[in-house]
Amino acid sequence: MTLGSDIMNIKERTEHMREQPLFQGMGFNRILDFSKEDSSIRLEYIAEHRHCHSGNIVQGGYVTGWIDSAMAHSVMIPTNFEFSPLTLELKITFLKSANPGPVIAEAKVIKLGRSIAFVEGSLIDKDGNLIAKDLPSLITFASAITGLGLADLRKVIFSSR
Repeated sequence: MTLGSDIMNIKERTEHMREQPLFQGMGFNRILDFSKEDSSIRLEYIAEHRHCHSGNIVQGGYVTGWIDSAMAHSVMIPTNFEFSPLTLELKITFLKSANPGPVIAEAKVIKLGRSIAFVEGSLIDKDGNLIAKDLPSLITFASAITGLGLADLRKVIFSSR
């Protein structure tokens, strides 16, 4: 993934997200990296005991939320937050339990349609072991909020390909 001149944007966005109550509750730590060219992102969360049930097992809703957040950001970052994605469908396959400690939510836009984007996401632990996977999810765009259309989104995301 490329950072280039976007490194300051990562720092600024990380600080902005850390200030938001939603992300504080989710244990957001930082944006690791993103690529506007690939429409992909990696977010680090810290799974805490408050996210757990049955001892040290993170509740599946947090796992799902971490992946969903990364998938939304895979659309928002390349468009400079001009679009507010809304998840239409989300199917998570849990492959192993998540435990307290750092986890990484990864996502990538794999295809844009006329009114939806297909986005894949996953969650891995600090050792790179796959915890959960989603492939693909359907995300629509709240263009009424922004006044921009999906054609504008395609231009922004795919103009460098």
